[in-house]
Amino acid sequence: MVLGASCSYDNRSADRRPYDRRYCEGYRRLDQSHERDRGNREREHGGAPAAADGGYYARDFSPSMCDYRRGREREREESYRRKGSRRKHKRRRRRTRSYSPSSSVSTARPELRSDSRTRALSVRDDEEGHLICRSGDVLQERYEIVSTLGEGTFGRVMQCIDHRRGGAAVALKIIKNVEKYKEAARLEINVLERINEKDPENKHLCVQMYDWFDYHGHMCISFELLALSTFDFLKENNYLPYSIAQVRHMAYQLCLSVKFLHDTKLTHTDLKPENILFVNSDFTMTYNVEKKRDERTVKSTDVRVVDFGSATFDHEHHSTIVSTRHYRAPEVILELGWSQPCDVWSIGCILFEYYLGFTLFQTHDNREHLAMMERILGPVPSRMIRKTRKQKYFYRGRLDWDESSSAGRYVRENCKPLRRYLLSEAEEHHRLFDLIESMLEYEPAKRLALTDSLRHPFFESKKTALLLVLSASAPTYDQEGSF
Repeated sequence: MVLGASCSYDNRSADRRPYDRRYCEGYRRLDQSHERDRGNREREHGGAPAAADGGYYARDFSPSMCDYRRGREREREESYRRKGSRRKHKRRRRRTRSYSPSSSVSTARPELRSDSRTRALSVRDDEEGHLICRSGDVLQERYEIVSTLGEGTFGRVMQCIDHRRGGAAVALKIIKNVEKYKEAARLEINVLERINEKDPENKHLCVQMYDWFDYHGHMCISFELLALSTFDFLKENNYLPYSIAQVRHMAYQLCLSVKFLHDTKLTHTDLKPENILFVNSDFTMTYNVEKKRDERTVKSTDVRVVDFGSATFDHEHHSTIVSTRHYRAPEVILELGWSQPCDVWSIGCILFEYYLGFTLFQTHDNREHLAMMERILGPVPSRMIRKTRKQKYFYRGRLDWDESSSAGRYVRENCKPLRRYLLSEAEEHHRLFDLIESMLEYEPAKRLALTDSLRHPFFESKKTALLLVLSASAPTYDQEGSF
């Protein structure tokens, strides 16, 4: 087990933390909105505590990771609140859905079936609705609890031994016995079942759901056990960016996986480094003499996309606001309606963060967010300005932004045109930024489609093919995903 050491953020290299002097006080890790929590982690590197789901599958959980995982509780709560508006639009449709839980429900003793009036005396909840359980407890005569991997407002995730899978280790997500969270879990199960149906061999790199059941009012979902999230690894590595070869491999897998979701008529809506997990986060360690610190290099960059609690089918109601703030597309901010291209925008922001080690848009305010976009990417198109209902952000067809204010000075001093963030003039670095630019097109219709992204010159390098060959669990790519 890899134990994550707590780090002093004061010693981090300032050249990778342009946002340190902003948002440096006034928030606490616990009981904040998900955007403020993300801001906390960005202040520290600029980064944020790991998402609750992002840590749910980690093999190498340690006590030092607990605080920032818990710090994302409010993020999960907001995510479930967003689903509330979807729920009321879908009740009639959902009545026709067929949920077929695993055999573990049907074979359970009658007294263990979920019914609040017939709950076994040994099954108890705490005052917040969490299931009270401890190491050694067995659920459904199948899942033996080993340890806690993470906790969120919606519930907890436990590492368990699955005695019906030959003693395999799994991650068991146990939802609170609270109706709104149970309903959201049912929606997530519906998405995961569709993914399993369309990709039974798990070739498209989405986290695999093994089983689900209702345990005395607690919806439970069993997943494959994964390792650290790409954000967690970055954080524990003092926000040292991933190498260009690692970025390339992770980017290709991410595009391939999300393209599969889009082909399945789904939009993830909450893509971020916390929701992209390594299959194995083992690493090699070297000592940086100049910075006087150890630096980690992950051995394998095989990843999986997780957290489908906010995923939305094309035919379903689309909530007005989706995505975690820093990865939110302009059409969402301007309430112009969104669809699958909003995922592509998020991927562009993620690739930048992998390459530089900090977030592209570090802000908590819509107007400032738009100002950062204009500083980095150029003016918001007039067509989008004319169509938006959010005219309060504009004046005479331009963003209403005072560059002489303290916020204006901050944006001017800490944001610069995208290409000025290049770390090298090598061709592969320029190709990466060409890909990111294509993903960060303001207008969704002009944004790069993921089918085209897989054919981008950035992925033509022979280094990528070599990296995939060396990867022990490299996926088998179809013709659309071939190099």
